[in-house]
Amino acid sequence: MRRILRIVLKFLLGVLAFFVLYIICALVLPLISVNSHDKDVKEDVAIYIKSNGVHTDIVVPIKTEYKDWSQKLKFNHISSKDSTMQFVGLGWGDKGFYLNTPEWSDLKFSTAFNAAFYLGTSAMHATFYKQIKENEDCIKINISKEEYQKLIAYIEDSFQVDAEGNTILINATTYGQNDSFYEAHRKYSLFYTCNTWANNALKSADQKAAFWSPTDTGIFRHYK
Repeated sequence: MRRILRIVLKFLLGVLAFFVLYIICALVLPLISVNSHDKDVKEDVAIYIKSNGVHTDIVVPIKTEYKDWSQKLKFNHISSKDSTMQFVGLGWGDKGFYLNTPEWSDLKFSTAFNAAFYLGTSAMHATFYKQIKENEDCIKINISKEEYQKLIAYIEDSFQVDAEGNTILINATTYGQNDSFYEAHRKYSLFYTCNTWANNALKSADQKAAFWSPTDTGIFRHYK
């Protein structure tokens, strides 16, 4: 009996040590800046980082001379065919969380557990906007065409595609008529979250970012 208790105690201490270490890393590593050096800014394209308080999206123009996202994002909602839509917010996350948790009150333990421990699948989320308003949760960044092309490549690599190279639309309207979901690569975990994806997107475009961040706060602190 004592042997079993010792094993259980060691297990619990190991779990506690893991979460303490995780919290320390989540607090410290976002403080380390990458791509923070000053540089000449070529204002070829304006993009935005936008947070809903938890999750970060990268917002880009739907159509520029460098990329027409309407050709890649095939959707079935009327609003997305509206020519007045000027921007698309792109984010990555756990598929189960996206599709089954439109509100925090809908969150199930199984959904959170699967997302945290690399047991689910992922999805890309697109939100379409007629205009973007800058505020403390939506920050504009001017980047060069070369940097934007790097960002395009990063985002495109996140989508799963079919045999013909088309994105794979998920039949869901979890958040509303201005949203669409697509099958994506990678799996969500405590170490690779939706905000980690967005932070890496900024890194890919040579923009200011955290060394690693599982939260939106770790990203936005480098722009405030």
